[in-house]
Amino acid sequence: MVTNFQGVARRLTEQLRALGIDDEQVLKVIEQTPRHAFMPESLAHKAYENTALPIGNGQTISQPYMVAVMTSVLTKAGARSVLEIGTGSGYQTAVLAALVDQVYSVERISHLQYQAKRRFKQLDLHNVRTRLGDGWQGWASKAPFDGIIVTAAAARIPEALLHQLSPQHGVMVIPVGEERQRLLVIERDGDDFSYRELEDVRFVPLIEGDTE
Repeated sequence: MVTNFQGVARRLTEQLRALGIDDEQVLKVIEQTPRHAFMPESLAHKAYENTALPIGNGQTISQPYMVAVMTSVLTKAGARSVLEIGTGSGYQTAVLAALVDQVYSVERISHLQYQAKRRFKQLDLHNVRTRLGDGWQGWASKAPFDGIIVTAAAARIPEALLHQLSPQHGVMVIPVGEERQRLLVIERDGDDFSYRELEDVRFVPLIEGDTE
């Protein structure tokens, strides 16, 4: 069990800064977020390495670098209401919750959603709402969102998510592709959408359909 994580967390943020992360607000939150609390205790000793780690059910806790990159896209766009597709361990959710007004997070695996909700309660995160559901469908009743973050790779861009972006400069960051995955930033202005590619990535696939 990691009891005093600040020192190793600080070293992690120094690594991220060296890799080009320049959003000091995001770096500060990553340094203050107990990543070890979002993974099995058997892996806690690796919590502050810059790597993705398994959390069960074929899922992973994202690499801190990728959490920083994707979060920075939304914070630099000024997003205040964010939809997250793929709660997973809840780590990315917790980082977002410290930086935006409200996070709505959708998870399709009930066991992971249950564990994440317990962690949010333990960490006193009161601005997170979670739902068990198909991430491809988003959370229409809470739309529009200033920002959407998708933490699994979609074979194609989910149409429902595009329509749930705020028409006033809503921003989505999403990995897209199967053999080759690219991290895309999609910006909405009225009925127009612009797309830009950030980098090649590797995420678990975004499954479409029933929950489990």
